[in-house]
Amino acid sequence: MGAPASSILSEIYLQYTENTKIYDILRNSRVERYFKYVYDALLVYNENLTDIEEILNPFNNITPVLNFTLEREQENKLKFLDLTITKATNETSFDIYRKPITSDTIITNDSCHPLEHKLAAIRYFANRINTYDLDHVKTQKQTT
Repeated sequence: MGAPASSILSEIYLQYTENTKIYDILRNSRVERYFKYVYDALLVYNENLTDIEEILNPFNNITPVLNFTLEREQENKLKFLDLTITKATNETSFDIYRKPITSDTIITNDSCHPLEHKLAAIRYFANRINTYDLDHVKTQKQTT
């Protein structure tokens, strides 16, 4: 780690592993959907057809350098990346998830950082609110 090419090489390795070994595990386990961002993965499956514990073992046997862990939904909610996904009977809703340690601090205007860095956080928040299909945002837009 630390070499300029390390992130590229690790991503190539993960892509190769995903397209060979992980693909076979998912197909044989009847996983309905698979979403991945960097090193976070979300599996959508039918509990009646798929035992998630039986999937975890083959994942952890792919290679000794990768260690997969399992986070189950609690109260029909699951945190994935910066979202809270809530499952209801016939629908799924999304909301922003903030870790307990989140400070929401951005670079102050009087800092010595380039203007581009200062505006990056604001653009990120604006893009997130306009891109994510959030239920409470729809409600606010309809009332205004």
